Amino acid sequence: MQVSGYGVMIVLGLLASGAVGWFLTRRFALDFNDFLLLATYAVALGVVGAKAAYLLLNVTRIDWSRVTDFSYLNLLMRGGFIFYGGIPLGLFGLWLAGKLHKIDVKPYLRIGVALLPLTHAFGRVGCYLAGCCFGIPYDGPLAVIYERSHGAPLGVPLFPVQLLEAVLVLAIAGVLFALCLRGWGEWSLLGLYMGLYGVVRFCLEYLRDDAERGQFLWFSTSQWVSLVLIALALAGVLWSRVKTKRT
Repeated sequence: MQVSGYGVMIVLGLLASGAVGWFLTRRFALDFNDFLLLATYAVALGVVGAKAAYLLLNVTRIDWSRVTDFSYLNLLMRGGFIFYGGIPLGLFGLWLAGKLHKIDVKPYLRIGVALLPLTHAFGRVGCYLAGCCFGIPYDGPLAVIYERSHGAPLGVPLFPVQLLEAVLVLAIAGVLFALCLRGWGEWSLLGLYMGLYGVVRFCLEYLRDDAERGQFLWFSTSQWVSLVLIALALAGVLWSRVKTKRT
């Protein structure tokens, strides 16, 4: 049985997040079993959202005459996920699990915000290994040349944008983890995450060369989403200041 590097990195990311989640639940006197239950819903629906977003953005590139072919359908389902598509359904999964199992989600959301970029960093290393989400042609230090790939051109030096994003997202995870331990609330952490990752993703899109991102007017689909996240983060900061002045 062939095991993909992408799959291995996703599993490692989930295990790492689970270990840090165990530490944080003990640190804040929360139930680790409830954490696992909420995480299961969030991850499962997040994967569905990420896949659905990929299919919607690439609907014209899918060979619909072959969707009944199991091998083609299997390939279609295995490859291609859009991170931004997974966030809304992942949050919905968190809310749904809380409602169904009568768990107060807020303290676990605080932990989850710190863990999301950690898992994401491992996923981006998986993208690097698989050759998806690849960078622009680049013949410089650390350039990567794929001999086998799930999408990247073969034999062409490319910028390792996946690894750069992994490093930057891991740095964001470190900042959020430290602030979580210092007592920052879930909404403050979520706003900071949206702002930081929005800026990082917007800039890194200029270093990507895969067509699956989608394009509208001047920016890629992910850049438009990044601008929305940055705007929401700034709006949250302004609202917090106004609220503080009123009190």
